[in-house]
Amino acid sequence: MAGGRYFGDGLTYLNPSDLKGKLIAIEGTDGVGRSTHIDMLQEWLEVQGYGVVTTGWTRSNLMSKTIEAAKAGNILDRWSLSLLYATDFADRLEHQIIPALRSGFVVLSDRYIYTAFARDVTRGVDRAWVRALYRFAPVPTQAFYFRVPLEIALKRILTGRPKLKHYEAGLDLGLHADPVESYKLFQGRILVEYETLVSEFGLSVMDATRPVEVQQKLLRKAIQPHLASMRRREGAIHATV
Repeated sequence: MAGGRYFGDGLTYLNPSDLKGKLIAIEGTDGVGRSTHIDMLQEWLEVQGYGVVTTGWTRSNLMSKTIEAAKAGNILDRWSLSLLYATDFADRLEHQIIPALRSGFVVLSDRYIYTAFARDVTRGVDRAWVRALYRFAPVPTQAFYFRVPLEIALKRILTGRPKLKHYEAGLDLGLHADPVESYKLFQGRILVEYETLVSEFGLSVMDATRPVEVQQKLLRKAIQPHLASMRRREGAIHATV
């Protein structure tokens, strides 16, 4: 964690000084290579002897199947979606992220609460309301935003994609009847929101158009200073949750 800070009130029962690990968040729209970079970071960290836990959006044991089932009917409104994802995050924070940080692990998060900030506001949720919803969340040690132009992201995403899902394409917003066109409009608006998050929360911007190897080298260089105070472990220790 970055100095034991929270986005708001935090968790009253938790002493930030008890969290010895580091929380690294990787943000960005679909098609920027988040999963690839997390896999590469995990391997690199484990080789050096650091304990690693990975987590990601909608991977809560409590909520993942619930969210999938709730979205199947395409009838959820923006507030319901927001609260479902917030519950998923809260469960993962309580049962995955905090225990790992207490144990001195490096937690690699594929998306963090910035995803909710970008998506929910794009869907019309009040900006102040959604930020207050996540006031219990710890501020990551460092959060990276992988920036890529819309046309490049769309090319990566739509290549070989047989069908876009209802909420994935933003069809719930009525932007366009055609899923692909709706997806383009939806993602374009999300990118605009991400740019506001960069300045508001100091996200570290990575150029996702550069070769993956170059991006990964810069990513490792950026997080290296955070590892100096951490204890290395015997053997490679990892978990995916």
